[in-house]
Amino acid sequence: MKKKAVVSGASSGIGKEICSRLLQLGFSVIGISRSIKDDEFSSDDFQAIRADLSNEISTQIVCDQLKSESVYILVNCAGFGKFEPHEELSAKSIKDMTFLNLTSAMLLSNTLLRSLKSNGGYLININSIEAIKSSKFAGVYSATKAGLRAFGDSLFEETRRSSLSVVNINPDMTKSSFYDDLRFDVSSKEDERLLASDIADAITHILQLRKGAVVSEYTIRSLNFGISKKKPTKN
Repeated sequence: MKKKAVVSGASSGIGKEICSRLLQLGFSVIGISRSIKDDEFSSDDFQAIRADLSNEISTQIVCDQLKSESVYILVNCAGFGKFEPHEELSAKSIKDMTFLNLTSAMLLSNTLLRSLKSNGGYLININSIEAIKSSKFAGVYSATKAGLRAFGDSLFEETRRSSLSVVNINPDMTKSSFYDDLRFDVSSKEDERLLASDIADAITHILQLRKGAVVSEYTIRSLNFGISKKKPTKN
C-alpha cells in the first residue's frame, strides 16, 4: 500500500507542484483547496477535498474527514497575503489571513499528529521568507508565517523522541498565482525569483535524507533580489 500525503493549498502554485512531485515519488495524495477537482492530476492516487480553510466550520469538517486516515506526510501550504498599511486592512482580511495561514495548519496538524508520529513520517510547513525578516505592509502576513515557523520549531522539540521529522521551509518570492490580486509580482528575471519546482525539489531532498537526520529549517532564496510593480488598472 502506498504511503499517504495530505497537502493543503493543493490547487495552484507551490501546493500544486508539491502534489505533482509527491505523486511522481509514488505517494498517494489528498489535496485540499477551495477549487480543487478530483481530476486535477491524471493519477488514480490523487483524492481532492474541496474546502475553505479560512473558515472554521469548513476546516473542522475536513479535520473530521481526515481523523481515520493513516498519513505519512502533512504539508501545510495553504495561505494568502494582503500587503497594505495595517490600518487599511479590513477586519475580515486580518481574521481570514490568520485562520488560513496559521490556525488551519495547527488544526490539521492536531488531527494528524498521532498518525504522523506512529508512521514515522514528515510534517512540513511552507512558511515564507517573511517568517524570518521584517517588511513594511506585511505585519499580519509576517506574523502568521513567523507563528507557523514557531509552531513547527516547538513541534520538532515536542516530538523528538518519535520518528517524526518536522521541517519549516521558508521560500523567497516564488512565481505563482499568489500575486494575482496584489500590486506587485515576482521579477521576470530567472535569478530574481523562485519557481514552485524549487520548493518541490527541497521536499524531494528532505525525503531523501537519512531518517536520522532532519533539516529542521530550509530557507530558499533567489540569487538576486527583484520585484515587479504592476501598472495601476484604469477604472
